[in-house]
Parts: sequence; C-alpha cells; structure tokens
Amino acid sequence: MALVVVCLALSCRIFAPESNCAKLGQLGAAPPFYVTPMPADPITSPQNPRIKNLLKLQQKPAERRAQDLTIIEGYRELTIAHQAGVQITALFVCPELADEARQRELGAMLGTQLDWFSVSRPVFEKVAYREGSDGILALAKPPRRRLTDLKLPASPLLLILEAVEKPGNLGAVLRTADAARVDAVIVCDPRTDLYNPNVIRASIGCVFTNQVVAAATDEVLAWLRQHGIRSYASTPAATALYTDMDFRGASAIVMGTEATGLSDQWLAAADERIKIPMAGYIDSLNVSTCTAIMTFEAVRQRG
Repeated sequence: MALVVVCLALSCRIFAPESNCAKLGQLGAAPPFYVTPMPADPITSPQNPRIKNLLKLQQKPAERRAQDLTIIEGYRELTIAHQAGVQITALFVCPELADEARQRELGAMLGTQLDWFSVSRPVFEKVAYREGSDGILALAKPPRRRLTDLKLPASPLLLILEAVEKPGNLGAVLRTADAARVDAVIVCDPRTDLYNPNVIRASIGCVFTNQVVAAATDEVLAWLRQHGIRSYASTPAATALYTDMDFRGASAIVMGTEATGLSDQWLAAADERIKIPMAGYIDSLNVSTCTAIMTFEAVRQRG
C-alpha cells in the first residue's frame, strides 16, 4: 500500500512504530506511523532571529523574565520538565547530535502542538551551554509560585536557602531535595535566577520536580511563624549538633552562603542554631554537602 502524507507549511519525518511512541493513526490494516514535525531545512545561520533570541535568553536574566521563558538543554532534563507539567513552547533539535530514535521519542512525548526547529551542528554548538550536548534544546515557561501556593502536609520538611548566588550550588541542593522528597525549597533574597539554564543543568531538571519559591526573608519568617514551622539555622558558631535535633515535626533547615553564612536576621530569628561537627582544620563544608547531610538526618528520623 502506498502512503502519501501532505504537510502544509511544515515538513514531517515519518517513522515506524516503537513501544514507547504514541500511536498517531492507522490507514486500514497498515501499521501505525509517527510524525515528527521537523522542518526539512535547518537553521544554518547564527544571525537567525530565533538563534539570537536563544542567546539572549541564555545570557540575560532580565530577558528571561520579560519573555517569561527559560531554556532547557538535554533530553533527560526535558523529559523531567515535561513530566512535571512544565509547558514547552518550542524545540530546537540538531539531527547530527540527536538521532532518529531520540527524535521519535520526542515526537511521542511532545506531539505536534509546539514549534519544532532543525538546527545545523555549528549553530547548535553556538547556543548549547554545555559540552557533549545531545542536540536537544527547548524553550519553556517556568513555574511561578508564591508561598501561598505551596501545598504542604501537616508536618512538612522544608529547605530554606538565603541569598544563594551560585547556580551549581542551588542545582545540587535541588537534587538533594528531590532525592529526599522534601516538601518545598524556599530561596530568600536570591542572587541568581531560579530558572537560570545552569540551575536547570546542575539540578538535572529537579528545579521542576520540587516546589520552589523565591521570597523576601521578612515574608518567609512571618510565614513560618504563621504555619508553626520550626527553623533550624546552620552555622559553624552553633553549639548544638544537628543530630541532637528532633526534625519529626514541621521543620525548615536554613542554609546561608558559603562566603558569609546566614545573616544576623536569620540567626536571631531561628528557633535553633545547629552545626555539623568538624574534626579537621576547616570549620565548614560546601553548602550543598551540608544541606544533604542535615536533610537526610531529618529523613532518617521521620522513618
């Protein structure tokens, strides 16, 4: 049987079925076919307006806020974002880096209700922000939450970060939060965009699997008191050890920056000041490491 497919204003690639692909249709008794709406002609110029816009979004937080968009690079991160309900608005694929099997998976996952663009390898490598890219980059609308939007159980476990400035540290903490199934991550007075592409990369997409909120310190302190959540401030100057605390109730573990630690406001307002015992010459660990140690102690206590 001959199969003819006519696509208006958009060229399509047609693939045979695979187990993880959604069925798009059948003609009589013929096997189903799957359509990936990949334009036949790739973008080959770095001066293309879409490519120039990608670079703006990658480099400028103000541009991301103005357009209410962020960039997700990588199939794994994109899959996690999609499963978390993030709205994907456009997809850029380099066929030389993303093979046809991966393109079929993308077609099954995302369907045709968004813009797809084919990009030549030299141009894609200009907009990719990590080495060894798999040739997949997407535009997405980041979730926007307030403290009042958080959905919490009766005795939540929260992580609070004050003035975090390094995307790598924030990303690592978000991976810990996902692994421990923390109920929410609150970032007070952030110095980096929560949906910076490098945060997405460092978190392997876990910025989308957690309830993440940015808020001012005064607002967060009032919210904690309102909800009866005890705060545990991590500081090398503390005398109490984190293992001596009871994290089984509603708890928030509060971490400061590596350079200066927590502000005086947090240290004065916290219900407890806690530390990790240090047996060597240094008095502190990387903030993401400290967060992981304390978080999993709380998880252990909660059973």
